[in-house]
Amino acid sequence: MGSISKWAGLLGLLALIVGGDQIRINRPDHKFRLTVEVTTPAGIKTGSSILAVVPDRNYNRSGRTTMRGEAVFVDLGQGKNIVVLLAHQQGAKLDLDDINYVALRAYGAARGSRVSFKDMSRQTGTVPVQGELIPVLVSFGDLRDPSTARLVASDRAEAILGEGYAIRGVSAEVVPNGLWPIDFGGALGEPVTRGIEAKLPWLAAPGETASTALKAAGLPVAGGLDAREAFARK
Repeated sequence: MGSISKWAGLLGLLALIVGGDQIRINRPDHKFRLTVEVTTPAGIKTGSSILAVVPDRNYNRSGRTTMRGEAVFVDLGQGKNIVVLLAHQQGAKLDLDDINYVALRAYGAARGSRVSFKDMSRQTGTVPVQGELIPVLVSFGDLRDPSTARLVASDRAEAILGEGYAIRGVSAEVVPNGLWPIDFGGALGEPVTRGIEAKLPWLAAPGETASTALKAAGLPVAGGLDAREAFARK
């Protein structure tokens, strides 16, 4: 019995060590709220998403910084919408990694000096996301049809949405990191945003529906690019 108890104790300790290490590896470094405000004929409409930034903490350092969360969706009424993708367009390339550093760079621009990645969780206040930091914006003529996606210029939204519509501003705000994986809200931290598939039902369908949407908006979709990551990251 003593031997069994000893092995059970060792196995329990090993499980705690492994579990604790997985928490260390997978816990976000920081989280931020990405918000877009849109002027419409009916007033200001706002949407936001909580995004989590997870650095590579594996022992071999062979990975990369990743993102969890979803694109920002804003229902503008009258069948109109705006979606802020988790992507930036860099010339003839669609970049899915720059979104990881949007808040970092926005805080640096607002402070007038470089903000260290390790200091991000201590940042406070809301800062504007401007110029090239603004992610790709699209709008869908029919939320059920990815081929109706259209690219929206942040300074000329009325060209797609119609008269009286304009992007009022995009902002970032660091929010409580919480106690991953039990970050359920409140004192435990802001959970990342989920639920975009209910708004864009084709995202859950098999096939290249996300690529269809990006191509319809005139965005470059190179080989090897996971188009779905422009909309959602696990």
